[in-house]
Parts: sequence; C-alpha cells; structure tokens
Amino acid sequence: MDATLENTLKEGMLRRQINALIVAHLRGENLNQAAAIVASATMTSLTTEVSPNRLLELVSKGLVAERDEGLKGLSSTSFLNVTGGLPSMPNMVNAIDFREISAMQDVKGSSKNFPKHESRHVSEHKNIARCARFSPDGQFVATGSSDYSIKLLEVSKIKQMMVSEAREGPIRPVIRTFYDHAEPINDLDFHPQGTILVSGAKDNTIKFFDFSKTVARKAFRVIQDTHNVRSVSFHPSGEFLLAGTDHHLPHLYDVNTFQCYLSSNVQDLNMISPINQVRYSISGSLYVTASKDGSVLLWDGVTAQCIRKIVGAHGLTETTCASFTKDQRFVLSCGKDSTIKLWEVGTGRLVNQYLGAVHTQLRCQAVFNETEEFVLSIDEPNNEVVIWDALTAEKVARWHSNHVGVPRWLVHSPTEPAFITCGTDRSVRYWKEVL
Repeated sequence: MDATLENTLKEGMLRRQINALIVAHLRGENLNQAAAIVASATMTSLTTEVSPNRLLELVSKGLVAERDEGLKGLSSTSFLNVTGGLPSMPNMVNAIDFREISAMQDVKGSSKNFPKHESRHVSEHKNIARCARFSPDGQFVATGSSDYSIKLLEVSKIKQMMVSEAREGPIRPVIRTFYDHAEPINDLDFHPQGTILVSGAKDNTIKFFDFSKTVARKAFRVIQDTHNVRSVSFHPSGEFLLAGTDHHLPHLYDVNTFQCYLSSNVQDLNMISPINQVRYSISGSLYVTASKDGSVLLWDGVTAQCIRKIVGAHGLTETTCASFTKDQRFVLSCGKDSTIKLWEVGTGRLVNQYLGAVHTQLRCQAVFNETEEFVLSIDEPNNEVVIWDALTAEKVARWHSNHVGVPRWLVHSPTEPAFITCGTDRSVRYWKEVL
C-alpha cells in the first residue's frame, strides 16, 4: 500500500476514535444536545460503547507523560518526584440513580435501613478538632485542629484498636503529627496518587507534607496566599490545587510552579463573599464552591469559568459545604438555614431536600456514605448524627454523637461503611458499622 494512502487511513481512523471519545464524554457529562451536534457533524454514532471517562483518562495520562518529559534532569527534590507513579483517573463507582427520586418519594416504607454503627474515641488534639479528610483509598485519615496541629491516623490501626488492645501494649492509630501552621487548620486533602497531605489554614498558607517520611514534622513546600485559606481540593490528576479563601474567587494553583489562576468572567458574577468550601468532581471536569452569601457556584474544570450560579441556595445564610455525586450529575449542599439540598448540575434545579436537623452555628458538613444511598449530617441542639435515605429524604437514624459538645465536622470514608466526627471537646471519633 502506498505510504501516503496508509497514513491517510491511519489519520482517518484516529479522527474517528477521537470523535467517538468526545461524543461519549459529552454524553457522560449529561450534555446530550452538544453530543448530538458533534455526532451529527462528524457522522459519529451516538450509541458508541466508549466509556464516558476514557477521554479524561487519556488526557490525564498524556499530560503526565508530557510533564515527565519536561522534568527530566530536574532535582530529585521536585514535588512531583516525591509523589511517584503515574496518576490514573479514579474508578467510576456505580452510584445511586437520583432520577428515581420522584417515584420513590410516593412509595411509603420505601426507605432503606442504615446499619447500626458504633464509635470510639481514637485521637485527641490540644484544642478543638476542626476538620478531617480520608485518603482516596480510605487507608488514612487526617485531622486538623485549633491547636495548629495535624494528625495522621492509619485506619487499619483504628480498626485493631476498636477490636481489642494488643498484648504487647496499646495500639496507637496516630502515625504522624505535623506542626507547621501559626493559626487553626481549616481543611485538608490528600494527593490522589502520592503520599502528600495538603492543609489550608487561617495563617493564609497552604502547606504540603510528605507523610512517607517518618521523621518529617514540617511542610516541604508552602504556598503563601493573600487570604485566610478556608478550603483545599486536589484535582484528580494531582497537577492542580483549588483553594477557597476569604477572597470571593476560587484560587487555582499549579502545584509545580505555584502560579495562581483566577477566573476571567468575574464581572458577570457579582461576587463579593468569601468561599467556605471548594470541591472537585471525580473526573476534575467540574468544581463547586460554597459561599458565605448562601450561593452555590459550578465551574468548568478546564476553563475555570463559572457555568452556573445558584443564588440563594440557602437563603441569606451561609452555604457551609458542597460536593458532587460520583456521576457528577448532582451537587449536595448544606447551609446554616438548617437545610441540606440536592441540585441537578445540568439545570440547577432543586431535586431533593433533607430536613429535620438544626445547624445554624458551625461549619456543618453534609456527606454521602460510600454507596450514596444515605446522607449524613449533624443536629446541633441535640448533639446528634442524623442519617437520611438519599432517595426518599426520610430520616432513617439519629444517634447521639458521644462528643461533649456538638461535632464541628463529619466526613465519610470513600471505600467502606465508616465515618469520622471531630468535636469541640478536642476529640476525634471513628464510627464503623456493627456487624
């Protein structure tokens, strides 16, 4: 075969593969109209069997390969060399189909039972335990405090501790303690592939800790922000870090250069309020911000443009948290109006509300369990953990938190039926399902 003809055929085949990837990606993002337009223009089947996440996976790996080529010859102390390995896109776990909501709400007794959990005091700070975060694989959990410290706990040791004390002595789940901030810790996140823990604090800094090194107590890299850093979230590739601060715009940092990027369409947003929380979606194609003015904003993860603003999502009170479902089609938010709400990403439509728990004072968190069948949060006056069926919005359990005083934070494991509560009583409690 003529070499020119062979190259033309190969190029045509590659273009068809790219078009199929784009169509599958758009359908996976619930952008069906855009998918239909691209499919029609490129004569690509809308019913392609390509995984909707394949395009993101290939782009992520390509960017890492390109980066690694550019990093050859750099010092071994480079941040990315510390993390090691090639990032891979997270597995898309089968999630609840929230399109069933309207049907389920009309069927009495359709709510599922939330299994009984037991809790145990597993760690204690010298001051209020303010925040916590599980690693993506669920093997570690980090907690931050008003005493400026960060503790890293190994989940397997917590489980051993809850079963029994070892014969040779008590089991100590805390495997690292970091002291490098000058103000209380507001939020934490784990690098998606490496042994890096990042923290945001009131001292206007974001700090990177390598917990693979047993003797390290200080950060090996620091980002000096201009504002109180309220929230941090790694992009799934590990290449970028989002920060929500007292500034009204999310700060997007390149983790290699620490260059900060801001959205360019701010004139259209009329934003003046600090950001309480930032969270990436599981693919990184979107991120969400929860603001003190009660709004929830959705952002394009590639262009950093705001694509939807839900004004007054929680009335005139603060939106304290917001996060995506695993399929990226919905956002769960919580506010100081004592409501938890589920929003459809594509339309901004309110899909469901979870009521009956009062939270008006603290940075209340509302989270899904690992299967997204249930929503968990806190009732402040009664000092209780409250659980709702995610589809029917019916309360299915409420347990005393076992903290002295109301928990300030709640986070669920991404991999198993277990969660952490952090208290004003300085304690950290681990909850696990009773088998």
